[in-house]
Amino acid sequence: MPHHEGPRLRPPHHRVERRAIAWWMVRAALIPVPTALVTGVLYLLIPPARFVFGPVFLVVALFALAYLTVMPLWRYRVHRWETTDHAVYTSSGWLWQHWRVAPLSRIQTVDTVRGPLEQLFGLSGIKVTTASASGALIIRGLDRGRAAEVVEHLTNATQATTGDAT
Repeated sequence: MPHHEGPRLRPPHHRVERRAIAWWMVRAALIPVPTALVTGVLYLLIPPARFVFGPVFLVVALFALAYLTVMPLWRYRVHRWETTDHAVYTSSGWLWQHWRVAPLSRIQTVDTVRGPLEQLFGLSGIKVTTASASGALIIRGLDRGRAAEVVEHLTNATQATTGDAT
């Protein structure tokens, strides 16, 4: 059986920026924290309805506290990335974890993505579009400067790679 020396699915080496923990926490707090605040205020302002708003407030507040404590740290443990002269490797998720590898010969485009919160934390992401039905590889939570370096590296490396990315 011939030995194939190509990219293999394996864990990537590099962690995302530590600031990504705070970014994930703030992003995740955008729904449960205002919900807890509204139910808490309603509990205080409408005494006859306290039997409804009290339990709702407790459930939302406890869920938010647990989620905001566990999820960002867990994601930081899981999210990793790596680029080599042959492929891009990613690991992401927290409950459902995804490992992906894309050979450079399959890369069609490399884009930088930055939402408002990422910009606030000085973070950036990279979207690597491939000729795969599985969709793009996305690396989020990189330092803005590091992301620019990776995009430049991947752009140069894919131009130098033979193949038609299909």
